[in-house]
Formats: sequence, structure tokens, C-alpha cells
Amino acid sequence: MADSYAEGVLATLDGKRQQFGSRFLRDPARVFHHNAWDNVEWSEEQAAAAERKVQENSAQRVCPEKQVDYEVNAHKYWNEFYKIHENGFFKDRHWLFTEFPELAPSQSQSSEKGPGLATEKQRKCSCGSLRCKAHMPPVEENVTQKLSHLEICADAFPGSSATYRILEVGCGVGNTVFPILQTNNLLSRNMDYEEFRWLCYPFREYDPSRCFAFVHNLCDEDQSYPVPWDSLDVIVLIFVLSAIVPDKMQGAINRLSRLLKPGGVMLLRDYGRYDMAQLRFKNGQCLSGNFYVRGDGTRVYFFTQDELDILFTTAGLEKVQNLVDRRLQVNRGKQLTMYRVWIQCKYRKPLAPTSHPTQVHHLLVLL
Repeated sequence: MADSYAEGVLATLDGKRQQFGSRFLRDPARVFHHNAWDNVEWSEEQAAAAERKVQENSAQRVCPEKQVDYEVNAHKYWNEFYKIHENGFFKDRHWLFTEFPELAPSQSQSSEKGPGLATEKQRKCSCGSLRCKAHMPPVEENVTQKLSHLEICADAFPGSSATYRILEVGCGVGNTVFPILQTNNLLSRNMDYEEFRWLCYPFREYDPSRCFAFVHNLCDEDQSYPVPWDSLDVIVLIFVLSAIVPDKMQGAINRLSRLLKPGGVMLLRDYGRYDMAQLRFKNGQCLSGNFYVRGDGTRVYFFTQDELDILFTTAGLEKVQNLVDRRLQVNRGKQLTMYRVWIQCKYRKPLAPTSHPTQVHHLLVLL
């Protein structure tokens, strides 16, 4: 099952991820000389075989009763996943700053410390560890209840004094937010299911003065965000949109787009059509076209570029980037090849005002 969650991080010897598209397999005889190859072209035969496999594993659909269960209890399945794996399943996404420099504004601006923002050196305890439990800040027991009564206004909201604000949708155990906090010596906020804070505190350098975790249902049309419209610089969706039912995706993107400032960007990386994970599903795991349920009850959709373009442009955003990362991963020990397909998008809210379209997990990083 781990293959269906893999995120395709390609690292160099110095530990820094190369931007995808920089390593090409020109000689098939050298396929096992590296762990991964970029922009691998598929033959017509390979594409046809993938299509046949999808047709086969989509022939038998999950029964309607179980589909209702997977939708109603989606949060429970994901919470159980994180309770089992804690913070040891996904690696920290340091590659994000290569693909999305918008997440590291401090690297391109002069470094100025805001009031009350500690550096990593200042946050270390006497033992030199950033993760010492004895020096972790106290848990706010009633953060969920407080949010339910939070009134949003233009002058006072979480991160209202910040100069740069990032909302991560689907923060999990912090594999995106903590690299952002470490890279930017600035303020941060985050949002997810309620269990997020319990998982983060024992394992990560969670600092409530820099990071604001809150609970929100991405698909709930009636649930408001704790920030006003036109207030965010960046919204990040990393392998999150694929986890919700397809007919609710447009509404979710519409609501998120309203939160962006004019000129703000929405960043996405997610599963592409015919990814190895899709081809490995067995018959009886398909919920609807290209939408599947894993053995642990979590769900995943496999996108095309056109589908994502429609979602973003319908929400009033303009395309900056919409690329397919078609990668060949290699297990040199077992002499195995694995074809992965991811889609990476960047869409911007127009500077000129436009009418807003009518009509989980979250992380708000306010830098």
C-alpha cells in the first residue's frame, strides 16, 4: 500500500532535491544506473496497456452502502492512518522549495525578524534538541471549541499582523509546515483534522506562536475559514485534493480561491492518470471513474491536466504552470522499474478584481 502514497522525492548526493525534468534516460541499457529518471516517454503500447488495466480494475465498483461509509467517515479513516503511522510514514517535503519558491519568500527577501518570532537557535533547549518534549509549549485543549466561536473580521484574524500568509490544505503531521517554518524565520499557522495537534506535539517542534492548527472540513459549504477573503498569499494542496469525492472538488477549490489575495497563488501536486498506484488497484476497489479506495479506507483520485485546469480556471484562477511529472523509479537491488505519474500545478488569482464563482485537513501558515 505504501506505493500508492509515494510522493516521488528525487534527491542528489548533497541531499537537495533536483527540480524535476533534469535527468533523462537516453540509453535504456543504463536504466539501473540511477534511482529515478524524469520525463520518461511512454510508448503507445504502454499507454494502451495502462488503459486496459484501468478498465479491468474499474469493472466492479464498491457497493453503494460502503461508498456512503467511506464518504461519511473519511476523517475517521485518515485519523486512524495517522494514529497507526504517526509521523514516520511521509518524509519532510524539503523539495517543495525547489518546485515552489513561493513557499520560501525569505530566501529572496532581506531577512527581518518580526516581533516575538524566535530563531531556531533561540528555540533550542539546553540539550540542543528542537524536539525535546520537556520544552514543548502547552497544548491548547479547547482550540476546536474556540474556533467554532471565532468571528472573522478584516482587522483581527489568525495571522492578521503577518506580512506573508500560507494556507496548507491537508497538513497531516507537519511534513510541509515544519520545513516551511525551518526555511522561513517567520510566523506560521496550520489546519487539519483534530488529531493533528496530538500527533505533532510529541514529535515535532510545534510552536503555537508561529503555527496555528485548526479543524476544517474542506467539503463543507457552510463551514467558514478563520481568515477573511482576499487575505492569503499562497494556498498549498499536496496530495490532498485527490482524497475527496470528485463531485465536491470544484466547490472546495471555489471556496479556497476566495481566500487568495489578488496575485496570490494556489500550488498543487497530486496523482496523475495511469500512475503505478492506479494500475495496482484490484477489481472491487473502484468507487467511480479513476477514484479508488485503499485497503485502509482512505481514497484517491487520479487526475488529468485538463481536469485540474478546469477546476482552477472555473474558480477564476489563471494558469501559471500545469505539468506532468512522468517519472521512472528504479529498485536497483530487485531490478524493478516503476512508472509514476504526478501532476504539478500553479494557478494565480488575477490582479484585476473578478466576480467570485458561486458555488479535511488544513494548514494555515501565516508568514
